[in-house]
Amino acid sequence: MLTAHLPAGYLMARAFPRNLPGLMPAVLAGSLLPDLDMLWFHLVDHGTVQHHMYWPHVPLFWLIVAVFCLPMLRHFGLVKTGLAFLAAVFLHLLLDTVAGGILWLYPFNTTLHYLVEVPASHENWIVSFLLHWTMLLELLIWAAAGWVWFASRVQAAGRL
Repeated sequence: MLTAHLPAGYLMARAFPRNLPGLMPAVLAGSLLPDLDMLWFHLVDHGTVQHHMYWPHVPLFWLIVAVFCLPMLRHFGLVKTGLAFLAAVFLHLLLDTVAGGILWLYPFNTTLHYLVEVPASHENWIVSFLLHWTMLLELLIWAAAGWVWFASRVQAAGRL
């Protein structure tokens, strides 16, 4: 996925009960957080290592975070919000599995697992992704998020 992580996170947050404290910010942050490794990718490694090989894109890392952080969040009554955050992180990883590849079997296997391989049909890899049929999935996610957002605004306006 190139652009659909945030709208997918929005859709996920809308599916959770609204009474969870900090739900929307937590889910939106979780849906984007794994891609913070792009800073390291561009500023330090200068694109020499596929960024899905870094720890923010490794499911085992997030399982370890869950084991240590969820008990602490219990003291603040934020376990459900923490679980929603982690669900959004794993949604990000699932979406990246479509065509980007994730280390689902790490540390036993260092192969990036993906459902569809996007061939390098153009000089620029972004153009290859933009013109691949998997981009339709991203557009559908954006359209669904836009529709849910617009419908919620219409519904809220009707209550005024």
